[in-house]
Amino acid sequence: MKVIIVGAGEVGFHIARRLSKEDQDVAMIDQNPEQIKRVTDNLDVQAFLGSGTSPQILKDTGIMDAHMLLATTDSDEVNLISCLFAKSLNPSLIKVARIRNEEYVRELPLLDKEHLGIDHVINPQSEMVRSIQRLMEVPGASEVIDLVESRVKLIGVVVDENSPFAGRKLLSFTKVEREILVGAIVRPSPDLPDQVIIPHGNDSILAGDLVYLVARNRDLEKTLELFGIKGKRSRRVIIIGAGQTGQALAREMDRAKVSAKIIEKDHEICAQLSASLDHVMVINGDGTSKELLEEENIGSADLVVAITGDEESNILISLLAKRLGTRKAITRVSKLSYLPLMSAIGIQSVVSPRLAAVRAILQYIRPGKILSVAPLKGEHAEAIEAEALETSDIVNKPLFKVKIPKGAIVGAIFRKNETIIPRGDTVIKPGDRLIIFALQQVLPKLEKLLTVRLEYSG
Repeated sequence: MKVIIVGAGEVGFHIARRLSKEDQDVAMIDQNPEQIKRVTDNLDVQAFLGSGTSPQILKDTGIMDAHMLLATTDSDEVNLISCLFAKSLNPSLIKVARIRNEEYVRELPLLDKEHLGIDHVINPQSEMVRSIQRLMEVPGASEVIDLVESRVKLIGVVVDENSPFAGRKLLSFTKVEREILVGAIVRPSPDLPDQVIIPHGNDSILAGDLVYLVARNRDLEKTLELFGIKGKRSRRVIIIGAGQTGQALAREMDRAKVSAKIIEKDHEICAQLSASLDHVMVINGDGTSKELLEEENIGSADLVVAITGDEESNILISLLAKRLGTRKAITRVSKLSYLPLMSAIGIQSVVSPRLAAVRAILQYIRPGKILSVAPLKGEHAEAIEAEALETSDIVNKPLFKVKIPKGAIVGAIFRKNETIIPRGDTVIKPGDRLIIFALQQVLPKLEKLLTVRLEYSG
């Protein structure tokens, strides 16, 4: 598959790196010579210095033969115009645009295929707000991802030394405990990156591991209790930073009538917010000030969301909040290179506008009937939600006869109202929803398994 990426910033570079490792044909466009040098020095992709709004540059990349264009720059206007020209140059091209301006997002019908020709719009801010809301709903989780039309959750949980599962092999689980679906284990390593394990029966869970669990919403509380996690939904929330995402989150809290405060340095923003919020208290002040945080009794908060535009400040605020007694902190971090370091310094729950964009884009890149893709912490593995196609090699035979690549595992099967924990004799049927965990290096083999058999092609 040939993919053209407009914008070699954090999002574009990260997508290109993933696709390059999977031997995809990738061309990148950026106006910044330093960004282009970074691409040519580090990635095995084509790099073009210029603007994605230039029809000639788009032609030079081979757009006429491309399958997809990803417009990922920090400029909404550049992304929109790139898609518009791409539509004219190659009408069959799939176009995905990263759009941050809320005014544009509210007018999505104007951006669709008939007008600007955009197939999919990615809005990182709204993705982040949803991520924070999910973390509020699931106590003790460092990450929560919705699957199967929000009926199932993928939960990342850090195992402490007092957990009933610390030091145990999966084979040792009792009949009741086997209802817990462990899809992946991320093990901290003194030498980055962390080790990612796609577990089998002989693998053990150790204290300090980040374990990814799959649970239906109706079984969520029971699953967490079995894993030794108890707690109530966050009801006292302090948001620090009233940028675009902070304001959107505050409005959601206001609609839900959650007892919340938002702290912001900009007096004018505070005045505007105060006039529009009924249940959220707006405080004008510096969220990095220990004195202010103590004055606002941050230690008794269920949740602190550090979501300013400065990630170093967010990290400092979160560490300070935890030190003062806050039950849980969520930290906004934009630089993807920072993410592997967060757990090492004691920050477990991270939201990232760029990672949100990467996650949203990946589901459109993967072939087959891929419904959602979630890169797991450390970015060396993915949880993939896919629909089993009648034409794929994975259906209508026992799993032990399916050539699932080593480093991948079918973690759960959802068939109507039935949840199936797969065994060797389990048969996947067409139309089943599958949750598959896979290391990045085996993704190309897995994709072939999920797509069309040779006898169905052509």
